[in-house]
Formats: sequence, C-alpha cells, structure tokens
Amino acid sequence: MSAKTFTAEDAQAANIVLVGAEKGRQAVHDLVIAYRANRRTGSANTKTRGEVSGNNKKIYKQKGTGNARHGDKRAPIFVGGGVVFGPRPRDYSKKVTKTVRKLALRRTLGDLVRAEKIVSVPSFAIADGKTKSFVAQLDSLAPLGKILVVGNSFDEQTYLAARNVAYAQLVTGSDVNVEQLLLANTVILVGDAVETLAARTA
Repeated sequence: MSAKTFTAEDAQAANIVLVGAEKGRQAVHDLVIAYRANRRTGSANTKTRGEVSGNNKKIYKQKGTGNARHGDKRAPIFVGGGVVFGPRPRDYSKKVTKTVRKLALRRTLGDLVRAEKIVSVPSFAIADGKTKSFVAQLDSLAPLGKILVVGNSFDEQTYLAARNVAYAQLVTGSDVNVEQLLLANTVILVGDAVETLAARTA
C-alpha cells in the first residue's frame, strides 16, 4: 500500500483549514484540560459528623475530669469521627465552545502537518482479521511509536486485528479529538476521512 506524506498543499486542496504556530495554543490547552476534567467521576466522598456511625452519648462527664468539654464521639477530632471539609460528590466537567474546539483542531492538525507526522493512504483494511497482518501493514506505513489511524469507518475484521496492538488506535474522522492527535507520533489519514476533517475545520 502506497503512503504519502500529507502536506500543507494537500490540506489546502482538501479544504482542511490549518492555523500557524502563532495562534490556537491556549485553545488546545483549554480543550485538553476539559477532556481530562470530563473523565473524572467526581465520586470521592467523606462523611461528616452527622453521617458517621455512633450514638449521642456524652463520652465523659462535663466537669471534673480536667479534659475539654466534649459531646459525642463523632466529633472530627476523634478517630472514627466525621471529616471536616472533605471531598463530596461533585461535577468536574468543563464546557468548551465550538469556536475554541475548532481552533484547537486547526492548530493541532497544522502542527502535525508541519512536523510531517501525517501520512495519507487511499484505504486501510485487514481482510483476514489477524493482528500479525495489522502490524505488518503499520510497519510499512509508519515508524514505531504511537500510531493513530483515522478513517470514516472500519470493517469488523480490521477492528478485530487492531484490538491487541497497544501502540495503535483506530478512530473515525468524526470522533477523533485533539488529545488523541497530540499523543500520536504518526497519524495515518485514510482517504475517506479527509472530507470529514475538512468539514470539522471549516
């Protein structure tokens, strides 16, 4: 299978909008932070003194012991007591506008094109569904490292062949995100995905 380095001229011919290194850096940062924040479950939880187990019995008498005046044993200063200002279930998600998302994608694709990390192929499929065949095809297209294969769709046999290869990932042109592109050493752009990326950057 013949592979070709995807250049800025190719991007222009495909109507993929790119931006230079002087613009979009903050957009990329904001978007990656949002991706990672949105993956957080926010399920950390501690119990207050009103939620921990225990009764309301006074731990010792009010006067005469020489100790401080204490009520029940669920106070935060005691072992097994409640937690003060501990984490509670919350939503960590962040929203990013469409304009920022588009700018971040344009900047990331621009950086990859300038670094010559994108190669284009007319098609990508593994007919026999074997991992060995998938690895051999990757070796013929890209050097070692994290490889991202971006196409509009992949057949079941191709997904089957790719699922055990940790350094490679198949993703559709409509789903690929900036974080995945940033982490890739090489992006293999399958011909039918070019139009999808062009629509996302327009």
